Amino acid sequence: MRNRFPVVAVTLLLVAGLACTNKKVNNPLANVNSKQPDKVLFDRAMDAMKHNHFDVARLTLQTLINTYPDSEYIARAKLGVADSWYAEGGSASLAQAEAEYKDFETFFPNMPEAAEAQLKIANIHYQEMEKPDRDYTHAMRAEDEYRALIQQYPDSKLVPQAKQRLLEVQEVLAEREFEVARFYYMRQSYPAAIARFRSLIDKYPLYSKADEALYLLGQSYEGEVARLQLAATCSGNPPRPFGCLTEGKKADAVQELDKPAIEAYDRILTRYPLMDYSDDAKERLTALHQPIPRPTREEIAQNKAEENSRHEPSTLKQVMGGFERHPDVSHAAHVGEPTMVDPQMVSASDVVREATNALRGGNAVGGNNQVSIEAVGVGAPPPNQAAPRSDTTAGATQSPDPNELKPNVSDDSAQAPPPPLQQVNEIQQPGATPEAATGDNKSAAATSSSSNQKVDDGAVSSSKHKKKKGLKKIIPF
Repeated sequence: MRNRFPVVAVTLLLVAGLACTNKKVNNPLANVNSKQPDKVLFDRAMDAMKHNHFDVARLTLQTLINTYPDSEYIARAKLGVADSWYAEGGSASLAQAEAEYKDFETFFPNMPEAAEAQLKIANIHYQEMEKPDRDYTHAMRAEDEYRALIQQYPDSKLVPQAKQRLLEVQEVLAEREFEVARFYYMRQSYPAAIARFRSLIDKYPLYSKADEALYLLGQSYEGEVARLQLAATCSGNPPRPFGCLTEGKKADAVQELDKPAIEAYDRILTRYPLMDYSDDAKERLTALHQPIPRPTREEIAQNKAEENSRHEPSTLKQVMGGFERHPDVSHAAHVGEPTMVDPQMVSASDVVREATNALRGGNAVGGNNQVSIEAVGVGAPPPNQAAPRSDTTAGATQSPDPNELKPNVSDDSAQAPPPPLQQVNEIQQPGATPEAATGDNKSAAATSSSSNQKVDDGAVSSSKHKKKKGLKKIIPF
């Protein structure tokens, strides 16, 4: 019995030593039998990395690189130096690893390991990515690096993994854009909200809240229409920043501004028919006296596959998520192709320009047949026109008369006149006026009117999950 104790102790020590080794580091040349000195140095470096002796491993690999510059293991040695920094972890080590991987791609662009180096560069920024309401620099860098891998190495076996990671990164970026757009919507800065929502939908169609973004986009356009309806008519009322419009011109302008809202609601029912806001979109289309489009079976199957691929985080993960630095990407889709090319972004100034074009031709007071719209950072108003009010922006005005028309929105808050609209706090870049309807909106409208086989409303609503009501909106679990 006494002789067995040393044997048991030695066995436990061996098991503990094996458990402490780094199994993520593999020696690709371990089965190659060679007594050459460069191979011996490489094996020593790999053994040091397995035991987490990264300094020793880097020193050995640098000795191999400097002593045997023509060795057949030189490429593996350079990649091993980068792997040592990557395995060591930490912000400084990961930054050094990124530089080493980029050097490897520069010197050995045609090797199969170049795609692996590019993937690890993207993974470095993926690991450093923060939540949507925080710094998004690493998220943007991760998106660029994953795209670079997919475009530069399309035949690599690592492309599917890069595409899935890219979908997760784009879910985080889309969440950030959605929160910013919703902030402007809640402040009733409708031009800024419209610009953000439109850019979000065009760039990230696989976003898990795309239906809600489309619905709020339609609501923003309806808010602009409500403000237009509050504009003064040419009946002796004092002029306002909208100018003085005849009833006929005002009706034409309202019809023009209603079109993007209708297209947004139509796209919910054709592109995202199984998501939460499809019923709300039907209610708004009914209120606007518009036909209800029906999706095809292909559109329903596509949206169903996207929704089924998403994962719901566990209760523990939801609770602990508030204490974590990294974002929750469980809602990202696992089907579909990520966006590889960024579309042209929409700015608030473009939205204001569209509203101005919709109002042109009205009888504005001042004799110049133009409508005055307040813009951010403008000086004095043109001659013979009233000075714009401080509580208006982008062609919107607040009526002091409580009996005037109210915004045409679906919730109970529409019973009160809209509060003053805050100034748009975005940096507005001039650019060409985009079309009111995007390409996806046109295709959705064309699909709804085509001769494809349609399905009834029961088949669509039977697969939907209902929205959370009451306290369940606040308590996520």
